[in-house]
Amino acid sequence: MNQHASPRRGGAGRKVLIVEGPTDRERVLQILAEPVFVLCTNGTLSYEKVEEWIVPLQQEDVYILVDADEPGMKLRNQLKQELPAARHLYTRRMYREVARTPMDVLAKILADAHFEIDERWLRPD
Repeated sequence: MNQHASPRRGGAGRKVLIVEGPTDRERVLQILAEPVFVLCTNGTLSYEKVEEWIVPLQQEDVYILVDADEPGMKLRNQLKQELPAARHLYTRRMYREVARTPMDVLAKILADAHFEIDERWLRPD
């Protein structure tokens, strides 16, 4: 599956991960060991983005990973309304941003949500 494809492509049931920024997107793509469509909102959701990107995702397996700051919480709340079945993943407040979360911590967040992770990012417990 092309991870850079339009949200309209693909079949129902594929994994979709929504993040805020391009740095967040690149970091999670380094960690993932399975095909996941990673959608970058650039921090906002206009009416046009909702219609073009979010509405087609309502039959997909959607996860949301945004920053633990005020803009991230605002985006998360908007996404909760648009995609009520989405699963919410959280970075620790001490890191505030997905981009500042250590890679091994991001790997654990994704692994705990049952994503396949590149083994180099997994620490033994």
